[in-house]
Amino acid sequence: MENITRLLQSTTNRLVLICVVAFFVVEGIYKGTPSGLELYYFEHPDFRIWQLVTSIFMHGGLGHLALNMIALWSFGQVLERVWGGTRFLVFFLLCGIGAGAISLIVNYFSFHGIYDGLVASGATAADLLRVVNQGQISPSLQAITSEEHLTQFYYLYNAPMVGASGAIYGILVAFTILFPDFKVQLIFLPVPVAAKYFVPVLLMIDLLAGFTGMSIFGLNIAHFAHIGGAVVGLILVLWWMRASQH
Repeated sequence: MENITRLLQSTTNRLVLICVVAFFVVEGIYKGTPSGLELYYFEHPDFRIWQLVTSIFMHGGLGHLALNMIALWSFGQVLERVWGGTRFLVFFLLCGIGAGAISLIVNYFSFHGIYDGLVASGATAADLLRVVNQGQISPSLQAITSEEHLTQFYYLYNAPMVGASGAIYGILVAFTILFPDFKVQLIFLPVPVAAKYFVPVLLMIDLLAGFTGMSIFGLNIAHFAHIGGAVVGLILVLWWMRASQH
């Protein structure tokens, strides 16, 4: 019992526990169906502002959960030792919220870019509403654009975001700034690589995937949420470092 109490004194361990418990509780209750805790596109009727927080603790599957928790535990506990539990918790939450917010903004411009382009090509508002609300594609829409394009349009509006990945990208950036020469070794990367090389390459891959839609990490990855979390993490760690020098 003492060992468990000691483990739970760590903010990092508490966050890992919350994510794991949340995953199994939500899966047990909702069995893969939407719970309302995911982050929906902000023009979607199911969007709620608090989803910017709750979605951080939701995950899309055991693999998603496991990868995020390994990264959170591996790098988070180091930052917690440097900053203390309270500051690390603030950092984690702000990176996660910032990741969600930036991803929503990017999705807004992507969604309306497709919408405006289709309207300019002759699509009607009624046709487009049927796509996002019912997933129905009219013959007139099929004549002016591809099914792939309309599928992207549908998912921008309807697919919710989940996961702590944005917050973890912020953690990775902070770790890299504080410990640039630390050698990172991952399961899929057997050769140790300094954080100052590994993390920028990872960010470039995400940025490229976000713009091109071609991802080596799989489908339905919110790449701009990763970038958003990294940007917020960079701002926070540089701000705190500057403040500590005064």
